[in-house]
Amino acid sequence: MQESELKALISLLDDDDSEVSSHVEEQIISIGSDIIPFLEDHWEQSFDPRVQTRIEDLIHSLQYELLKDRLQIWVESKDQDLMEGMWLVATYLYPDLELSQLRKNLEQIFYDAWTEFKDDLSPIDQIKILNGVLFSKLKFKANTKNFHSPSNSMINMVMESKKGNPISLCTIYMLIARKLNMPVYGVNLPNMFILCYKTDEVTFYINAFNRGLVFTKEDIDHYLKNLNINPDPKFYEPCTNVEFIRRSYRNLMMCFEKLGEFEKMEEIKVLMNSISGELLN
Repeated sequence: MQESELKALISLLDDDDSEVSSHVEEQIISIGSDIIPFLEDHWEQSFDPRVQTRIEDLIHSLQYELLKDRLQIWVESKDQDLMEGMWLVATYLYPDLELSQLRKNLEQIFYDAWTEFKDDLSPIDQIKILNGVLFSKLKFKANTKNFHSPSNSMINMVMESKKGNPISLCTIYMLIARKLNMPVYGVNLPNMFILCYKTDEVTFYINAFNRGLVFTKEDIDHYLKNLNINPDPKFYEPCTNVEFIRRSYRNLMMCFEKLGEFEKMEEIKVLMNSISGELLN
């Protein structure tokens, strides 16, 4: 469709006839996300709040459909890159967020860690250095005051505010650790998300939500016992990147539920259920 035709189509959104505007909206949705810049231009030129709201809803619908498509492509990709997955989570609220900018921000955090890192140290001492950089030097910390804020699941906002929930902090921690060639992985526990340092010779666990506290398998045993949950091998082993993303969506869904934003909650639920993975409370 030519640019002039797109603009003419969008102008029909101003029509007071609900049947006409409804038909126009269906046509706009069928065109896809390429029409978004033209919708944004028309929004700026319109002085009718009803038309502006109609355009905002259309843009959100188009961006949401684009997100679903991108998420499916990510799930079907070979590596299921974790940063890209967290970027997709964040684009629900920040659709214009650039993945390249997130990677630049992560690179700066990595540089701060790399300048202090030493390959010849023991695993525990390496973790101590990384903890010092992330939690003392860069001031990352748990957002306990606003634990249920959606921003805690937005990787861009966590990098900016230095405050997050267990999974967003674990994500940043693991991405930096892996760039330092450390065998650090996510572990999907009930009611908690943690990390493990795992090789053939040594395994221990890390709580990024508690300033990188190191603990053991026995500590997990006690934790599960207190919850009256039987031990399961998956509670001690690395999880997939898909599980990171599903857990992030689960957290975000619960945030919107607590805020009473049930329409957003349902949209997130659709995204969460569109990808496979082990989901724990």
